[in-house]
Amino acid sequence: MRTTFMAKSTEVERQWYVIDAEGKTLGRLASEAAALLRGKHKVTFTPHVDCGDNVIIINADKIVLTGNKLNGKPNGKNYHNNSGHIGGLRTRTAATMLDQYPTEMLEIAIKGMLPKTRLGRQMFKKLFVYAGPEHKHTAQQPTAYELRG
Repeated sequence: MRTTFMAKSTEVERQWYVIDAEGKTLGRLASEAAALLRGKHKVTFTPHVDCGDNVIIINADKIVLTGNKLNGKPNGKNYHNNSGHIGGLRTRTAATMLDQYPTEMLEIAIKGMLPKTRLGRQMFKKLFVYAGPEHKHTAQQPTAYELRG
């Protein structure tokens, strides 16, 4: 009788990937990075186990947004954050986020594509985003990952 393979968290082998975000579209990059963090590219993928890899994203400030997203307010893309106090709603346009907080913009996009559970928070800790071309993970010897499509 054959049984279904289920990965164990102690037996998962993790790799390090570095993705260059220069000239890449935000959503396409975020979906591929989320798939790498979850481990969906592996044949040993198990939904209830963190079997994903570590992902380093460089040049986050050179990411591309298509269409009318940069304009903001009525028709573009806006990022909302509420402190919980009265009048504590803060709204930023995509242009402001790309100019001042490019790493946060990419992290928000990727975090939204991960599970909203303890497992998703554990997967998110393996993501490292940098605005420039330099990163501090050279000791891990990351391999370059080329996006599909």
